[in-house]
Amino acid sequence: MIAPNRQGEVWVFAEQEDGSLHDVVLELCGKARQLADTLGVNVGAVLPGHQVRGLAGKLIAQGADRVYLVEDSRLAHFQTIPYARVLCTLIEKYRPQIVLYGATPLGRDLAPRVASAMQAGMTADCTDLQISDVTDPKTKELHKNLLLQIRPAFGGNIIATIVNYDRWPQMATVREGVMPLLPPNPSRNGEIIEEKVEIDESLLALRLVERHIEPRKVNLKAARVIVAGGGGVGSKEDFRLIYELAGVIGGAVGASRAAVDSGFIGKEHQIGQTGTTVRPALYIAAGISGAVQHRAGMEESAKIIAINTDPNAPIFSVAHYGIVGDLKKVIPMMIKALRERPR
Repeated sequence: MIAPNRQGEVWVFAEQEDGSLHDVVLELCGKARQLADTLGVNVGAVLPGHQVRGLAGKLIAQGADRVYLVEDSRLAHFQTIPYARVLCTLIEKYRPQIVLYGATPLGRDLAPRVASAMQAGMTADCTDLQISDVTDPKTKELHKNLLLQIRPAFGGNIIATIVNYDRWPQMATVREGVMPLLPPNPSRNGEIIEEKVEIDESLLALRLVERHIEPRKVNLKAARVIVAGGGGVGSKEDFRLIYELAGVIGGAVGASRAAVDSGFIGKEHQIGQTGTTVRPALYIAAGISGAVQHRAGMEESAKIIAINTDPNAPIFSVAHYGIVGDLKKVIPMMIKALRERPR
């Protein structure tokens, strides 16, 4: 266990694959910058890999003051144990007060292993991070400038705020898309610190024999317009209405978990707490009741249009425009109007 270090940096694990940083890393750099400015400390990014030095400038432009670069050919492809050794070694040496990871499959694998080794707490799937003073309700002791790790709990029915005042560094994984991507500043100056971490061959328990990458079929995060269908669409066949409307307005197709679980559409289209978080210019929700788990993934859309037969559906609480009606009647009318509009 590492004792609290009030002057420690705010770190981001710079997850990369094939020389490209994951989008969530750039989002976290902006959030880390905000947290660090509140605390009056620097932002550090830990960048392990092979031939990845060229990524350091992008991290600095996004808000990092220091990039801790660990170059090793054995780090070319992610393996949990050697990557954890890198993180643990640097944490013990530099003693950051906060370490953030993306809640990606890789981050969800790495973060708890590092937290266990450091005997530190770790909160998974955070949707917000803040700095605040906290009073222990039992001892009444005031702890200044703690990280508030905020995430949905109990199936999204409550929002929990978790703090860690005695076992540091404070660690959290953050879902992609929940933090806004701040614009980079190419004129920022930063420091690249090259580190060597001993990686014993015994840590390399796996050997990569063959690698297969499944291409992404849909990119909901980049979509300016999304038409999403829910369980209320009724069937896989009726989901063609969602596709047709999306095609007419040049949008991507999304879905609620209910639609995915019912087999109407693939999981890569799922939006919400257990899917993708999106912020399009226009979000059309058809046949989606709007449970808190779904709203968590789309409620920051610039404009939301909801179509539902139930006037009391929760989706209307976040919608800018609501249409109470049967989507099987409403959507064909929308498609007809859009096709007949003057070009």
